[in-house]
Amino acid sequence: MPSPSPKTASPRSLVFLLLVLLGCGFIATSLASYYAALDSIRDGIVNNELPLTSDNVYSEIQKDLVRPILISSMMSRDTFVRDWVLGGEQTAEPMTRYLQEVQSHYGAVTSFFVSEQSKTYYQAKGVLKKIDQQADRDAWYYRLRDRQEPYEINVDIDMANGDRMTVFINYKVFDYQQRFIGATGVGLTVDAVVQLIDEYQQRYNRRVYFVDANGRIVLTGANGGPLGARIGDQLSEVHGLEGLNSKLSHPQSGDFSYQDHGHGHYLNVRFIPELDWYLFVETHEHGALASIRQSLYLNLAIWAVVTLVVLLLVSLVLRRYQARINALATTDSLTELPNRRGFEMLANQAIQEARRSQSTLCALLFDLDDFKQLNDNHGHLAGDAVLRGFAQHLQQNLRQSDIVCRWGGEEFILLLKDTPLESARQLGEKIRQQTESSAFEFAGQTLHTSTSIGLAALHDDDDLQALIARADRALYRAKQAGRNRLCEETQ
Repeated sequence: MPSPSPKTASPRSLVFLLLVLLGCGFIATSLASYYAALDSIRDGIVNNELPLTSDNVYSEIQKDLVRPILISSMMSRDTFVRDWVLGGEQTAEPMTRYLQEVQSHYGAVTSFFVSEQSKTYYQAKGVLKKIDQQADRDAWYYRLRDRQEPYEINVDIDMANGDRMTVFINYKVFDYQQRFIGATGVGLTVDAVVQLIDEYQQRYNRRVYFVDANGRIVLTGANGGPLGARIGDQLSEVHGLEGLNSKLSHPQSGDFSYQDHGHGHYLNVRFIPELDWYLFVETHEHGALASIRQSLYLNLAIWAVVTLVVLLLVSLVLRRYQARINALATTDSLTELPNRRGFEMLANQAIQEARRSQSTLCALLFDLDDFKQLNDNHGHLAGDAVLRGFAQHLQQNLRQSDIVCRWGGEEFILLLKDTPLESARQLGEKIRQQTESSAFEFAGQTLHTSTSIGLAALHDDDDLQALIARADRALYRAKQAGRNRLCEETQ
């Protein structure tokens, strides 16, 4: 069927589109002003307030939390400890007295030494137990022994103090030949550390918490960490912070942000090598920002409603233009038949339907005989008139389900759905005879032509290219046999 002629675009639609662009420009300007002010406030938070708070908290940490690490490091290098172990651990009393002195002098809640040779756990009150590699409570020792780093910090229960949760600093001990001979260290109660964090938070009006290199929250204040997360939770389980988990696999400090129910949270993250942890200092947007944003959202909502109506009208016009452009892209302008691109889209769909329904699909490939000679003798305009006339003959013989196209030059192709091979042959012969007996008029001239036809049926393993290739071979045989005939490709 001929495609409808394209209509000229309405000038009113262009005016509406211009209004939309102006409206968008106004909104863009408003947003730019808003975000410039917002960025200025955020920049003050991220680049000034948070780093300053982080520096202050870090200084406090060095005083309150890093000190136990230095104590444990000193114990691991104490010649008394090494000499006592190398001397055979004759009695527990010297070690017990040593641990009591460390505990009382430095104010630790506990102090300990575990011997690799005897597997004895010494603490300030005497021998606590024998460690066992199969016991879950002793897994920390074997983990420390096998790791590369000289120490670790872990949160565990302290059997020597009624199973109170304690932050242990566990340090490896080596003899004078750098052979591992045990582990020593001190501990702080978790309650004491939590109290320190609460003091930081109250002093600086910021949320403070610690995360290890595996993304696990190890210490928070009494009210928890981000969004109420607790000790032991993973950052990947906290909404908005999932992306930070991958970045913590490498020591990194920096500024980050996340959203929670439309509220912005800003983080300053600092890696603390002494603890092998990350210090998180967090704040959120002030209430003034929320009020400004709410006012902006109201203005944008009003503009959105107005713009939506205009855009709806414009979209209708554009949809019509798009349909016309698509029709032009898939239609041959001379014959108004589908061109090769349009045909391939319809033909591939027809092949899929034929396979699903297991029906016959036949292709007839037409080539006008001696068309070059007709062009040379009568001119290209005469040739165009013959092509148009032949296209009309094809359309007159089509069913609604059949697919026809100008394949290129003087070649046409006809795809017959659910058509037996014999019926396709009869239709091809009908078109051939009709073409042979037809006269095409142009500029007072009567022009005649004939057509050679190749016929092929779809095989199970055929795609469109294979089907057309077999029809083309049949067409070649028809032309070789003298033209103006139909040949069938059976293989």
